[in-house]
Formats: sequence, structure tokens, C-alpha cells
Amino acid sequence: MDIITIGILASLGAGLMTGAGAIPVLFGRTISQRANDAFLGFAAGVMLSASYFSLIVPGIDAADALYDSVVIAAAIAAAGIALGVVAVGALNEWLPHEHFVHGSEGGDPGALARIWLFVFAITIHNFPEGLAVGVGFGGGDVANGMSLATGIGLQNAPEGLAVAVALRGQGYSKARSFLIALATGLIEPVGGALGVWAVHISAILLPWGLTFAAGAMLYIISHEIIPETHRHGHQKAATAGLTVGLIVMMVLDVTLG
Repeated sequence: MDIITIGILASLGAGLMTGAGAIPVLFGRTISQRANDAFLGFAAGVMLSASYFSLIVPGIDAADALYDSVVIAAAIAAAGIALGVVAVGALNEWLPHEHFVHGSEGGDPGALARIWLFVFAITIHNFPEGLAVGVGFGGGDVANGMSLATGIGLQNAPEGLAVAVALRGQGYSKARSFLIALATGLIEPVGGALGVWAVHISAILLPWGLTFAAGAMLYIISHEIIPETHRHGHQKAATAGLTVGLIVMMVLDVTLG
């Protein structure tokens, strides 16, 4: 099986974990706001650890190998991270979407059904995750790609449950809440395909792709997830979740990568 196919399938598997995490909603299960914030904190911790250990560090190493200069490698990493932050920030400004607590952002949604505002918001979150998995495989390092796919998949499960529970709270049915959570994960193989294809065809793009994906995820962590986890006064639970998520992803990266 070629590396592009592996990367796409791995990002698909990670995306499907969003739906797997939402399954309890079909059986009427609910979680407390405290647990929800802890789960989202866990997701933030996984993404934070993956950004550094699985994306930024390999990106610097790849650039150093290409140019034999730590200065150039550091400059490329800095530029890639900045570009990732700017790109996702621009999407956040331009795409109409709605957060579960603090309402609409981005462009004028016009006649769009409210359900699509949620879909757009979650798509902004999930696409960079798929991109990161694809880039991880695109450089030919299957071990690094697998650690990324495993970590992203693990954090997608509680994220999927949190999304489904939030949708239930907005009045959506059990089935629709589950299907929306599942569908939002399916954007990840799209990002995965783009990432694995781009860096596979050119080694020069590898450090840029790795650090760009890291910047995109760092924006999501800082702008979206952490503020959401601290909104209801459960900062301790959210911080504990973040710590556990960071450690789990670090262990995965060390043992699998």
C-alpha cells in the first residue's frame, strides 16, 4: 500500500473516532459540564503535544537536513507556524459559523440553516487535524504519522461526545446529533489527502507542511478550545484534562515515533 493511501486511511480512521465518541448520545447518555470541559481539555492537551513533538520538532529536523543550517530551519519553522495561525484565523473570520456558547462569528450567514453554522465551526477545527496526520505520513515517516493519527483519534472521541451533547442541548434529536458529530470527522481525510499528497511530491514542502499544521492547531487550541473549557468555572478539571492529554500524546510519540 502506498504512503498516500496509508495517510488518507489513517486520517479517515482518526476522523471516524469523532463519531465513535458520540455513540453514547444515541442511548440517551449525558455528561456534566465539568466532565465536558475536562474532555475538551484533554483534546487540547493532545493537540498541544502533537503540535510540538510530532510537527514542529520533525519540521525543524527536516529543514535542517535540507539546508544544513539550524538558522534557516528555525526561520522556516517560525514562518510555517505563523502562516498556519494566519490561515486558520482568516477562515475563522470569513466563514460564517456559530459557537455553542458565545454565538455567531465570521461572515453574515444569511439564510443558512443554523445547523450548518455548527458544521462550519467544527470543520474549521477538524480540517487542520486531518492535514497534520496527512503531512505526518507524507514525509515517509510512517511511525510519526501513526503516532499523530492515534493521538488525534484519541482526542476526537471526547470531542465528538462534547459536540453531540452540545447539539442535544440545542434541541437536536439523538440521531441528528450523532450524525452531525460523525460527519464533522469526515472532513479530516480531506485534509489528510491534501497534506500527504503535497509533502510527498516535494521534500521541500515537508518542513513547511509540518509547521503550518502545527500553527493551525495552536490557533485552535488558544482561540477556541481553552477559552471554551474555562467558560463555566471548571478550570481545574480542564487543566487536569489538558495535562493528561499532553502526557498521553507525548508517550505515544516517544513509543510509536
